[in-house]
Amino acid sequence: MWDSCIALASLWGLLRDRMHSMRVRVLFFGQLKEIVGAAEQDAELSEGARVEDLFERYARRFPKLAEFRSSIAASVNQEYAEWRAPLEEGNEVAFLPPVSGGQQTAAGGDVFQLVHEPIQARELLENLKAPEDGAVVVFDGFVRNNFKGKRTLYLEYEAYEPMALAKMREIGAQIRAKFSIHRVAIIHRLGRLEIGETSVWIAVSSAHRGAAFDACRYAIDTLKRAVPIWKKEFFADGAIWAEGEKPSQEAISSPDESNFPANK
Repeated sequence: MWDSCIALASLWGLLRDRMHSMRVRVLFFGQLKEIVGAAEQDAELSEGARVEDLFERYARRFPKLAEFRSSIAASVNQEYAEWRAPLEEGNEVAFLPPVSGGQQTAAGGDVFQLVHEPIQARELLENLKAPEDGAVVVFDGFVRNNFKGKRTLYLEYEAYEPMALAKMREIGAQIRAKFSIHRVAIIHRLGRLEIGETSVWIAVSSAHRGAAFDACRYAIDTLKRAVPIWKKEFFADGAIWAEGEKPSQEAISSPDESNFPANK
């Protein structure tokens, strides 16, 4: 009889804990994915748990992960989040290493793409031009053959794709608010890239060159800081993830507002 009571009490305790728990989806990218050995997992947490609690759980299991605590960012449901942000049932939590910056979204002639094939720069440029424009400024970032004195064989780019596209759209909206431009295109390639291939292509059209130049620089500087895309360099003797920059709290704000006066 006593043993039955103990068993029932234990069962009730287990059910009570389960009733006050929640499940979240956890995503890892870049070198964090390699440390954990998985790109995504489901985790069960107690109600009231925060982002930092989830990270600490993984840091205990994978001590090397703890070394990155000060340099990585976290997101909840594809928005950058504070470490003390509370979690809820069904949240998607991503741990993001510093960013190093084929789905398409476009609005009002603007183009934002993540592609796995070579970027079609000529076609994009022709579609961007309009009779009322007087200038188009293009930034073409391509793969170089060296990194910190070592010969690069090729690169691989990885992205948190839904969030990356959302951040690219945010950059486009900020450009429209800050500069008198007509259209903007931001395209980033993912996967394996050979030496000389374009990795990121940005173009801005405007009636006047000044706004186009300023907007184009703003786009690449902000993309490198805020869009969750990572680069891996491959050499004859191994490979490393390129060091990037941890996104700030104002991940979509200008890198230096004083350098980019509004041209409206």
